Amino acid sequence: MISKDAYKRYVEKNAPRSPMWRSMTAAFLVGGLICCLGQGVHDGIAAIFPAMSEEDIASWTTVTLIFLGAFLTAVGVYDKLGHFAGGGSIVPITGFANSVVSPAVEYNREGVFFGVCAKMFVIAGPIIVFGVVASVIAGLIGLITEAV
Repeated sequence: MISKDAYKRYVEKNAPRSPMWRSMTAAFLVGGLICCLGQGVHDGIAAIFPAMSEEDIASWTTVTLIFLGAFLTAVGVYDKLGHFAGGGSIVPITGFANSVVSPAVEYNREGVFFGVCAKMFVIAGPIIVFGVVASVIAGLIGLITEAV
C-alpha cells in the first residue's frame, strides 16, 4: 500500500501543469472586454434615446447582453470563448445567459418538453431560486425595520 505522502509526491510529479498566468490573463481580458461591450451598449442606447431614464437604459443594456450571450451560445461561439477565457466568460451576465441556453441546446434532441423545458434550468435554476428567496427575505427585513 502506498503512503499518503508518496501518493502526494506522485500526483505532484505527474499531474499536468495548468498555465495559470495565461488563464488569468485570458479571463481578465475577456471579462473586461465583455464589460466594455456592455458599457458601449449602454452609451449607444443613451446616445440614441437621450430622453430615456438611466434605469431604463440599464435594463435595456442587460436585456441586450443576455440576448447576445444566448445567441452566441446557440450558434456555438460562447462555448469556444468560455474554453479560452474560463471564468472571465461566466462572471458577467452573459455567462448567466449561457448557463440557461447551453443545456437547452444540448438536450434539444430529446424534444421540446422533456429536453429543452426540463433541462433548461439545470445549471441556472438553483441560482434563480436562491436569488428569489434572498430577495424575499431582504424585502421582509426591510418591511419589518421600516414598520418599527
